[in-house]
Amino acid sequence: MKLILTHEVDGLGQPGDVVEVRDGYGRNFLVPRGDAIVSTKGAEKQIAQIKRAQEVRHVRDVGHAQEIAASLKSLSVTLEARTGEGGRLFGSVTAADVVNAVKAAGGPILDKRRVELPGHIKATGKHEVVIKVHDGVDAKVNLNVVAAQ
Repeated sequence: MKLILTHEVDGLGQPGDVVEVRDGYGRNFLVPRGDAIVSTKGAEKQIAQIKRAQEVRHVRDVGHAQEIAASLKSLSVTLEARTGEGGRLFGSVTAADVVNAVKAAGGPILDKRRVELPGHIKATGKHEVVIKVHDGVDAKVNLNVVAAQ
């Protein structure tokens, strides 16, 4: 089965890549999750849009990734969340919350799939979050979760 990837899939490819996979894997896993679309003439036109969107978030090379990692390490990221008694959060902090907090702190626009949380963050305080900027380049960001006023 010939598919066009719409998201990064480990071991398979990047968004916009045309890949050949087994029918069951494509039909039962990749397409329902939205990670790929069936390759047709009309869908091939969408590849250009996917590639343009990818270039906005794309890290050019390892040197550029190290610059981004250095800027992330120097950021002071604070995230306000609703809390109950004893500093417990209503719910937990998600990768999308971290991406929005980094952007609000003046950091770069990140892909939420590259954020690795240290388990479920369900309490206020300081937490260390790892962001995979590039293959082999990770940035540790100190996240301070505070109660919303």
